[in-house]
Amino acid sequence: MALKKSKPYTAARRFTELPAFDEITKSKPERSLVVPHPSRSGRNSAGRITIRHRGGGHKRHYRLVDFKRARHDIPAKVAAIEYDPNRSARLALLHYADGVKAYMLAPDGLRVGQTVMSGPKAEPATGNALPLKLIPLGLPVHNLEMTPGRGAQLVRSAGQVAQLMSREGGFANIRLPSGEIRRINEACYATIGQVGNAEHEKVSLGKAGRKRWKGIRPTVRGVAMNPVDHPMGGGEGRTSGGGHPVSPWGQLTKGKRTRARSKQSSKFIIKRRK
Repeated sequence: MALKKSKPYTAARRFTELPAFDEITKSKPERSLVVPHPSRSGRNSAGRITIRHRGGGHKRHYRLVDFKRARHDIPAKVAAIEYDPNRSARLALLHYADGVKAYMLAPDGLRVGQTVMSGPKAEPATGNALPLKLIPLGLPVHNLEMTPGRGAQLVRSAGQVAQLMSREGGFANIRLPSGEIRRINEACYATIGQVGNAEHEKVSLGKAGRKRWKGIRPTVRGVAMNPVDHPMGGGEGRTSGGGHPVSPWGQLTKGKRTRARSKQSSKFIIKRRK
């Protein structure tokens, strides 16, 4: 993927860097793999806002991505590379030999016309999904399961990659993109390679309006509010009251560890990310 810069004929264009979409080969999604995706504006089923600063934005459809890769030992041909408005990674449209169509996350280097496969018999090649116990040590992986059969939950965003470090006692030691080293059941599946669209982190939207198109509303600083609205509000002139940065509900926001001490999965973490 490459980024494109426009001539600065407006103030916003001067700083805008957007994807060139060179790798996209199909402009419209596969109709059988699309479902409605109504905007919730950050509200839960009770109508309460649980994620702030959401609302508006362009309409989207949800693409049904196969995170389980459960069609084992059936080769699939990559028919197209597509854009997905719901995630930073690109999607690869697969046409299986038995006629089934599915989406998967497009790894870096995957091209239209290539063949991919999942299952114990698959080769450890880019785009193929195998159980961790069959993947050679040191290979980069993504789309990683945490529980066998549940589907991938880790390393799914653009440019992310994990590394298979070692295996012992039925578990594989994985170095995650955060630097954390974690034990994962070696029966869990992972896809070989790095997630594509690695230059996504270099994108510069250029103007506030493009953020609104994405459905993200403005964020007001706490120090700009009144004392009734935020713990850091109020004061004569610009002041935060001498306190540490906190959320509107008083929770420390810089560096405080919020992970529960008694969390069961802590025993699987060999090295913390910090």
